[in-house]
Amino acid sequence: MIPDLQRRIDIALADIQLLNHPFYRRWEAGTLQRDELTHYAEQYRFFEAMLPSFLQQLSEELSPGSAKDFVDANLSDEVTPPAHLELFDTFARFYDATPVSMSPATSRLVDAYAQVLRNGSASALSGLYAYESQGAAIADSKAAGLSEHYEADETALEFWKEHGSIEGDHARWSLDALASLDPDLNDVAFAARFVGEAWWAFLDERELQSA
Repeated sequence: MIPDLQRRIDIALADIQLLNHPFYRRWEAGTLQRDELTHYAEQYRFFEAMLPSFLQQLSEELSPGSAKDFVDANLSDEVTPPAHLELFDTFARFYDATPVSMSPATSRLVDAYAQVLRNGSASALSGLYAYESQGAAIADSKAAGLSEHYEADETALEFWKEHGSIEGDHARWSLDALASLDPDLNDVAFAARFVGEAWWAFLDERELQSA
């Protein structure tokens, strides 16, 4: 089941791999302006703040068993001190982020996670995996770019380095949890694509702000 799931999700996301987005390519190349990192941090924080609640609600939807255990382990990583939101806020403060209103694309992203959760546990796990399957590579790329081009100190890098080390585990846990539910492959592909497109639109908005 797992190879079929992974293949269907990979196909669904093939043309919207986030490290291929122009915004992240400019991040890697060091051509973002500092205020672009500021605005990025201000909006990304809404996702990071939402994630523990998403995982908690998903856990409550699942019956006792391996799927619930995997989600609970993911949630524990998010909230065990220092919580990931705390680490993210250290990064955000380094780039002078301040509280702002949620932008349209950020609202769409947060709503996408709420929608897959409403569609059931399998859809929620597929949507979760859509980002986590890319998360380690994205975090490693961000940390390298911040260190090389944007003068980030070790405290500002800690959030991304932490995710570079654990997102591979989170992706495996999400895929194993999903497989244990024996989901419909078409539903899985739809949910992954839905969340993947919301992430792509989030980066599109960041890119448009720089124009």
